[in-house]
Amino acid sequence: MRLSIPISAFVAAIVGFGGTLAIVIAAAHAVGATQIQTASWVTTICLAMAIESLWLSWRTKMPVITAWSTPGLALMAASTGFSIGEAVAAFIVTAILLIATGLFRPLTQLISRIPPSVASGMLAGIVVTFALNAVKTVPADPWLILPLIAAFFLIRLFHPALSVLAVLIGGGLAAFLTGRVGGLPTPELSTLTLIAPDFTAKAMIGLALPLYLVTMASQNLSGLAVLRAAGYHPEPGPLIGVTGLFSLLSAPFGGSTTNLAAISAAICTGPDVHPDPAERWKTGPFYALAYLIFAIFGASLVAIFAVLPQSLIVLVAGLALMASLANALAIALKDEADRMAATVTFVVTASGLTLFGVGAAFWGLIAGLVVLFLDRLKKRQSFQPLVRILRTLS
Repeated sequence: MRLSIPISAFVAAIVGFGGTLAIVIAAAHAVGATQIQTASWVTTICLAMAIESLWLSWRTKMPVITAWSTPGLALMAASTGFSIGEAVAAFIVTAILLIATGLFRPLTQLISRIPPSVASGMLAGIVVTFALNAVKTVPADPWLILPLIAAFFLIRLFHPALSVLAVLIGGGLAAFLTGRVGGLPTPELSTLTLIAPDFTAKAMIGLALPLYLVTMASQNLSGLAVLRAAGYHPEPGPLIGVTGLFSLLSAPFGGSTTNLAAISAAICTGPDVHPDPAERWKTGPFYALAYLIFAIFGASLVAIFAVLPQSLIVLVAGLALMASLANALAIALKDEADRMAATVTFVVTASGLTLFGVGAAFWGLIAGLVVLFLDRLKKRQSFQPLVRILRTLS
C-alpha cells in the first residue's frame, strides 16, 4: 500500500463529483425535481457508484471506476417538456438496456458499430448549449464571472483536472464574501425518496434511447478504452451489466444512469498510482469510500448549490463540459468522409428540435445516420448510374 493509492482515488472522486455536480442539478431542474427529490437523486447515485466501484475493483483486481453519465445528464438538462416521473421511467428502461447489453455481446458490438463521427456529433450538439450558456452568464454578473473564467483557463494550463473544481470553490467563496449568498443552509443527513415512474412513449424515445446510446458510446466504450490503454483487458459484459443492475436499483429513488468512468478512471489507472499494475485495483475501495461520504451529505451539498447564484452554476456546468465539447468536435470532424453526416447530427441535435414529442438528440442521430447511409450508398458501383443521371439533369 502506497499513499499515492488513496490520494489518487480521492482526487478522482473530488474532481468527478465537484466538477460535474452542477450538471446533475441542471438535469434535475430541467425535469422539475424538487430539492428533496434532487437530494435523493444525488444520494442514491453516489451509493450506486460506491458499491459498483468497490465490487468491480475487488472482483476483477483491476481499477474499475464508475461514474454518472455526464453526457446523459447534459442530454436531460438540455431537454424540455419531461417530468421527474418520466425521467425515472427513462432511467429504468436505460438500465434494463444496459443489463441486456452486458448479457448479450452482440448488443455491445452493435453499439460499437455506430460511427464515432456521428456519435460524437450528437454529443457535441448536446453539450454545446452548456458552453454557449456559460458565455451568456458574463453580462449577468461580469465582476464575478470574468475572473472565474480567467482562473479556469490559467489553472487548466497546469492541472486541467482540478480547474473546474477550483472555479466552483473559488466562485462559491467569492459569492459568499460579496453578499451574493444570503447564508449557508443547516447541515443535514441525506434521505432517499421513492419517485413513481411515468412510462410514456415520448420519454422512451426522447430520453431513454438517447441516454442509452450516449452512455454506451461516450462513456462505457471510453471507459473500456482507458482500462485497455493502462494494460488491463476486462470482459466488457460483466462490467456493463453490473452498472446496469445498480442503475436499475437506484432509478426508483431518482438515481440517473451510472457507467464506467473515463476521466476519473484515468487518474486511478496510471503508473503514478503504483508502479505495479496489479496493485492499482486498491484505488477502487478508497474511491468508494469517498462517494459513500458524498452520499451521506448529499442533501447538504444540494442545499448549498440551491443558494449559490444561478449564473455561477451555469458557468461551472459549461466549463465542466468544455473539454468534452472540444474532444467530441475533434472526433466528429476528423474523418472527411463522415464530416457532413457528423455536421448534420451536430446541427439537428443543437437545434433543440422537438418533433412528435421526441427530443433533438434522437432526431440528430437519425439524421446523421441517414446522411451517412446516402454518402456510402453513393460510393457503391450499383448506385453510380443514378448519380450520373442526377448530375445530367442538374
